Amino acid sequence: MLTDITVRQAKSRDKPYKISDSGGLYLLIKPTGKYWRMNYRFAGKQRTLAIGVYPTVSLVEARKKRDTAKEHLANDTDPALIKAINKEAKLHTAENTFKAIALEWHTKHIHTWVASTAHNIKRYLEKDIFPWLGNRLIKDITAPEMLAVVRRVESRGAHEKAQRCREYAGRVFSAVATRRAECDSGGDLRGALIPVKVHNIIPVLPIHKA
Repeated sequence: MLTDITVRQAKSRDKPYKISDSGGLYLLIKPTGKYWRMNYRFAGKQRTLAIGVYPTVSLVEARKKRDTAKEHLANDTDPALIKAINKEAKLHTAENTFKAIALEWHTKHIHTWVASTAHNIKRYLEKDIFPWLGNRLIKDITAPEMLAVVRRVESRGAHEKAQRCREYAGRVFSAVATRRAECDSGGDLRGALIPVKVHNIIPVLPIHKA
């Protein structure tokens, strides 16, 4: 069986080679790095599962992943299939965050705005909304959560900016043509903020269908 020292001190050679641990787990050493792999049989065929890259995945973590793979095999499930499903789920989640959809909306409509407007919209999103809601699934964001974010802006005395953040967030929710959001959490906040006197502000944007 491998040890931390053995793994750490293993040097690359001209050609790839491997050093085995147990239960099918081994470390594949290439000139480009060290890679955890696991050999197993499923449906009568020999297969290899990519477990991770050392040192991002340690020896202990690699063994845990091997044991999990063996549990899947014991349940007559291909661990490579489980890995593919989990990867797809993560990609789906990343594509449906508020940040991903907001940037998609911004890119889609940027040609309809003057450069300064496009810049300001993105700056508002990046500075005042993304840090709090950017990584959240858009369908999970509620009106109270959106209100808390824009009121954070309002609490700085930036009432006009808070209104703009609410407006742009509402546009993002409304632009979800694929119906990835359950509701318009930005639009639900109409009237919730302190009104501002309008003077010399960014022109109100025309509403475009996504």
